[in-house]
Amino acid sequence: MKNEPSLFWRFRRYLHRQSREPGAALFSGLRLRLTLWYSSVLAIALIFFGVTLYFGVQQLLLSPVSDDLISRAQHGAQEWLTISPDHPCSMPSLPLSGYVPHDPILIACFDQSANLLQEEDTPQLPTAFLDTSLALKAMQNGSASGIIDTGGPLGQVDCYALGIPGPDGKSYLGAIVVGKSVQPQETALSIILTLLFAVGGVTMIGAVIGGLFLSHRALVPARLAWNNQQRFIADASHELRTPLTLLRADAEVLLRSRKGMDPEDAELLEDIVTEASHMTTLANNMLTLARLDAGSQHREHEVVSLDTIVQAGLRRVTAFADQKGITLQAEVRDDLRVIGDPLLLEQALLVLLDNAIKYNHAGGSVTIHTSLVDQRAQIAISDNGIGIPAEHLPNLGERFYRVDKARSRAAGGTGLGLSIARSIATSHDGSLRLESTPHEGTRALLTLPAASSTPRQTDSEFQILPPPIQSQAK
Repeated sequence: MKNEPSLFWRFRRYLHRQSREPGAALFSGLRLRLTLWYSSVLAIALIFFGVTLYFGVQQLLLSPVSDDLISRAQHGAQEWLTISPDHPCSMPSLPLSGYVPHDPILIACFDQSANLLQEEDTPQLPTAFLDTSLALKAMQNGSASGIIDTGGPLGQVDCYALGIPGPDGKSYLGAIVVGKSVQPQETALSIILTLLFAVGGVTMIGAVIGGLFLSHRALVPARLAWNNQQRFIADASHELRTPLTLLRADAEVLLRSRKGMDPEDAELLEDIVTEASHMTTLANNMLTLARLDAGSQHREHEVVSLDTIVQAGLRRVTAFADQKGITLQAEVRDDLRVIGDPLLLEQALLVLLDNAIKYNHAGGSVTIHTSLVDQRAQIAISDNGIGIPAEHLPNLGERFYRVDKARSRAAGGTGLGLSIARSIATSHDGSLRLESTPHEGTRALLTLPAASSTPRQTDSEFQILPPPIQSQAK
């Protein structure tokens, strides 16, 4: 009997299957963003709750101590002025309400020069408590407070200093400083802070895991709808191609005998051929995109020379460039290779070349340059055409997005070319980036992982493609 696969391996197999489903990258991004939003909202709520709880408990624990120290200092100031002015710190330490009697109250008195007034128990006080800084502040501002670390068993001590006003009301006879250990309260606050961090951390980990699970469940209907939509687009595009082809063929057959037709009828047939061609191109592009999205597009994995791809692409657009009066130039390296499908890569290159020629000026030029950048093969297609405004660059590559819809439609564009090129680049673990300046030109950078390369060549070692690939329009 074979051993059942472990839970770990079954989970890995499930993730692998999910990653190969249509739209896996799209829904993975949505799932991650949803989880981040859920986690961020929960984190903000936890932080608000934790901060409120911490400072609320801090106020609850420390404010009674501060209130009692103020009361004690005022009592000591009254004894200083009325009962025992010669021994200002001789009054007994009184237990404060709400605290055990053995919890000591620290008392120290300073004269107007900030000199310590010694009493019998003064030498037993912690050295840090006898610092004159609080007394000086009290004789400047009337009062001062702070927490000092005395070390030893007392630890953190909350201190309050009160200035003793003189008879003239403008100067101070001295200052009385009282203090009480708040080490138990600080320890409690430290424990609360540790618990808040621990509980918050565990809660956030649980929120991330739960968010990933819940977002996956929430996106199941969306994933199903998206798959149905992609299937519909692919089926509809596939079914439309045959009648469109027949429609165009019938119209072309009728046009062969146009001499016997009415001129208006011949024009209508020409319009039918043009529109049928446009719709056929649109259906083919939609079918290609649907297959790329669904991962059902057959893709070869061959070692492909970019030199071969560029030559094939230029050969196919030479006639179109001559018709438009565009000069084609190419500087390619014959040592750059990538792993992929040569037909798909050529299709992506044709899209970029077609745009560079289509949206160029008469007498303009298109240049192809291949290079190795950070161990990645790069094809740069540059033109000196009409360019693209900066606000449109982020949207290029979106389906059916066209900068100038009227001009693109007149040129035969469908708004899907760059989407197809970008999808092909993504399927080959590459990228497509566009740079453009209005009225100066556009530069498209198609980057693909290099399969292998020889040591980097200098500019003089670039291969210049001979005619008819390098074409000068006449």
